[in-house]
Amino acid sequence: MEPFRFSAWAEAYSQKTNRSLAGTRLYIGHDGGASCGIDQADLAQAQDWGMVPSRDSAEMQTGHAIDATMPLGDVVDARELTGAEAMRFAQEHMLVLDALMRQMRKDVDFTGIRIAVCLILEPKTAVLLRQLKAAGAIVGAYCGSEANDERVAAQLRTEGIPVAYDPDWTPAQAHQGALDLLDEIQPNIIIDDGASFARLAAMERPELMGHIIGVAEETTSGIRAFQAMQDAGALTFPVIAVNDSMLKTGFDNAHGTGETCITTLQRILGSDCFAGSNVSVVGYGPVGRGFAHRVRALGANVTICDTDPVVALQAVFDGFRAYDIDQAIGESDIVVSATGVRHTITLQHMRRMKPDAVLSVIGGIANEIALDQIDGFHAENKRELRDLAVPDGPVIRLISEGDGVNYTVGGGNPIEIMDLSFAVQASAVAHLLRHRGTLQPGLQRLGRDIDRHIADIALRTRGYRASHAVADNGYDWTLTRFAENEKE
Repeated sequence: MEPFRFSAWAEAYSQKTNRSLAGTRLYIGHDGGASCGIDQADLAQAQDWGMVPSRDSAEMQTGHAIDATMPLGDVVDARELTGAEAMRFAQEHMLVLDALMRQMRKDVDFTGIRIAVCLILEPKTAVLLRQLKAAGAIVGAYCGSEANDERVAAQLRTEGIPVAYDPDWTPAQAHQGALDLLDEIQPNIIIDDGASFARLAAMERPELMGHIIGVAEETTSGIRAFQAMQDAGALTFPVIAVNDSMLKTGFDNAHGTGETCITTLQRILGSDCFAGSNVSVVGYGPVGRGFAHRVRALGANVTICDTDPVVALQAVFDGFRAYDIDQAIGESDIVVSATGVRHTITLQHMRRMKPDAVLSVIGGIANEIALDQIDGFHAENKRELRDLAVPDGPVIRLISEGDGVNYTVGGGNPIEIMDLSFAVQASAVAHLLRHRGTLQPGLQRLGRDIDRHIADIALRTRGYRASHAVADNGYDWTLTRFAENEKE
């Protein structure tokens, strides 16, 4: 049985009943089944609507009863597992990537291909690295200390995958560590997050660029950076915009990041932190949208701040208020930046905030909050919460030193979400290899057929399938309603 997500069905339940489930306790069984602390009549109604799997249907699918009485606090925290255990658990649940890699290895030769990976390093990422190595590639990884799972780094090293990472590195040492990994791997393909690794190679190791087949870019902010390179005439290699795949943006950003940030903030601030709170979400892209819909279901009063009038209007039609950031920020109990744009939250914005208001980034890039404008501010790795005295302003509460909350102090996106994202990454690598030497420099997108193929695998691993097309409903442009009517 696929475990459902509490925040997803809580939103739908609240919309149907006009009742907030803020503060409701969630119970998770040992096999991923769940229920929550609402009364039995409401739970039965939710099951009738298909929001919660019924006990009988769940038992039929799993072959044993679901234990729905274990409090959330009693569930074993995956962060308490060893690196090998956490990676094994992730691998057992990443069925789409596994099936896809088995298919691709039949017609794509990964043997000896040198792949440098710059991604958030945690158990799900490790599964991608393992799959590529098992296919014959030579793989190495770099990760900044703020976004790295030390258990995973240590385990990968024992498996022969070099990892450039040290929690005690200074910025200069981290810079050198990245260059050292480039020198060691001499990559043919770079899997990038934020375009940082590929740009570093292009600017500081140009002699290595002759080996480059192409780059697969994971993020919105990275695509922006490569677009700027392309506009400047400096993008001399193919870049596959993995982020533009619907199976990445439509699932990873909207569902994965949007939800993980909520559960992480609830752990840090308290399970009822959103109930009755005024929350400003800056940026109404897929990440901001996913976050905004979920916190509204948990009782928050949500305001959207977006610079695009069309997007702001979309937020209004979705039932949110849309205001300028200068107006919204002073009224907010919680301010969340979801843009991936440097200095989204400036020092002047922080000065407008209420005392004790919470400031956080979801997704995120360096200095999305302009902490570099505060003299004497020094970030501490993986510090969850600090009181920040804003110069000539209030004392506010800063989450995770201004870094993306989901990957620094959270557990990262759910396994089944990253299974889809990394299936797209693997497909991008295979696409670069299949078309080696024929792709033009510049940003490129994978065909919709790849999304459809991955989605088909994902449906089948869950016991579902898409419908078939009717034999005669293909589109004929010469057939108009007039011709149809004349036949009658």
